[in-house]
Amino acid sequence: MQNFINYFEHLPTYLRALILVSGLTIFWFIEGVQPLVLQQYKKWKHAGVNIFFTLTTIIVNFGLAFLLLKASNFTVTYKFGVWQWLQLNVNFISVLGMLLLLDLVGAYFVHWLQHKVKFMWQFHVIHHTDAFLDASSANRHHPGESVFRAIFTAIAILITGAPFGIVVLYQSLSALLSQFNHANIKLPHWLNTMLSLVIVTPNMHRVHHHFKQPLTDTNYSNIFSLWDRLFGTFAIVKNPNEIVFGVDTYPAPNEHGSIKNLLTIPFKGYRKINNDNN
Repeated sequence: MQNFINYFEHLPTYLRALILVSGLTIFWFIEGVQPLVLQQYKKWKHAGVNIFFTLTTIIVNFGLAFLLLKASNFTVTYKFGVWQWLQLNVNFISVLGMLLLLDLVGAYFVHWLQHKVKFMWQFHVIHHTDAFLDASSANRHHPGESVFRAIFTAIAILITGAPFGIVVLYQSLSALLSQFNHANIKLPHWLNTMLSLVIVTPNMHRVHHHFKQPLTDTNYSNIFSLWDRLFGTFAIVKNPNEIVFGVDTYPAPNEHGSIKNLLTIPFKGYRKINNDNN
């Protein structure tokens, strides 16, 4: 296990980018063969907008990678964080515990916060404006949101005291699982039921992308489904065709399909989402 973690600690930047691109390619291919729902849209044109934001996400993440490295080095140097305080050894249980905590603070909590704080929602809403959900939607984040997530990942590292190898493992899993749970992939019912007890599946996460509240404010988790179940934000919609993607405050194609408009949305006036049960 130690060698496995050491491998991720020294994983070159280009290999991290390759993991991101490979996952996107694989899931994009699978959803073309076995879609969960049939979507009438121009897949390549739709992907063009999301690939732009994928590139900005990569640039911001790699640009702020030093922040995560500094945070991890700080915890090791000053013996700060759960891992350091408990003087944990590298084994399956300790690594899983760190991944759970990193996912809680660096994914679930910041995601929940972005739905509650108007200023943060103005950046996060770009992710929700996507009217057609597929694997490319996973990285549709405004550069400002990518900064938020990097900051909260650094906070998660300070809390956990996780060695850098575990941090890189977490980021790799986070990227792959995000692409998986956004992908329009149909899983057998038994497999989805079993997997969703542990990780977030496409059936589970697509509920979060329904265009109206209260469903928009459910299923915040990225890797582990545990957090939604634990904090009462878990929701199920049995018929996937009942989900309508997008957000009701930006319904027009010229608003959610224009890169220029999406980049400027955070700096325009706040639009309140309708809060009803439809």
